[in-house]
Amino acid sequence: MKLATWNVNSLGVRLPQVLDWLAANPVDVLALQELKLTDDKFPADAFEAIGYHAQWFGQKTYNGVALLSRTPARDVIKNIPGFDDDMSRVITGTVALEGAPAGTPGVRVIGAYFPNGQEPGSDKFEYKMEWLTALRRWVKDELAAHPNLVLMGDYNITFDEDDVWDPVNLEGTIHCTEEERYHLRSLIALGLTDSHRLFPQPPKSYSWWDYRDAGFRRNRGLRIDHILVSNALKPRVTACTIDKTPRKNERPSDHAPVVVDINLAS
Repeated sequence: MKLATWNVNSLGVRLPQVLDWLAANPVDVLALQELKLTDDKFPADAFEAIGYHAQWFGQKTYNGVALLSRTPARDVIKNIPGFDDDMSRVITGTVALEGAPAGTPGVRVIGAYFPNGQEPGSDKFEYKMEWLTALRRWVKDELAAHPNLVLMGDYNITFDEDDVWDPVNLEGTIHCTEEERYHLRSLIALGLTDSHRLFPQPPKSYSWWDYRDAGFRRNRGLRIDHILVSNALKPRVTACTIDKTPRKNERPSDHAPVVVDINLAS
């Protein structure tokens, strides 16, 4: 099973790029973030035409998430149960591998757009801390119920200095604070693994680059888009890559897709 995550920074603008990417990369599941459109504007027909079922959770102007999958997602949940939030940030469903033999387990997929947080000490940063606490508590329960689990999306958090183009000057700034990284480590401690670091990766591997100051051309980026896999899936992961190709498009998203391969048949 191939699963991918991509913050498209406006599906209305980037729909042709998403369709082109799926044609070249026919993954089994694609989690999208920052749709920036309401539910009635979601282009479900366009995805159906190329063989994808869709679940979406939109919001006007900001946020919005979706799951595209070759087989219909089951037991879909929107946002974090029990956490009062008017932002559309999380969509979850169980997805089976297309054409898999009977009895092959499905994968519980959580696609999430973590809060940005703006800056340490701000109200938005406090919201991020509360959101991360609620997410961790809920993911713990989801893991207990669904051993085959993937948590992927735009985390808006780096793990450490290897995820940062300028770790000295960006230390303590948003995405790079100890408070945010504590929550990321706490998710790992539940029994999750960063699939990207299961394999040797090129140095300075990033998934986001600022539009300003030729950030992509100069590779001044951050790795903030992650795919965490459960302990049950960890030994089945065969590859994890960042596909920088769409970032070279005209009018690209500032994020690149991250793709993981999981061998469910073994």
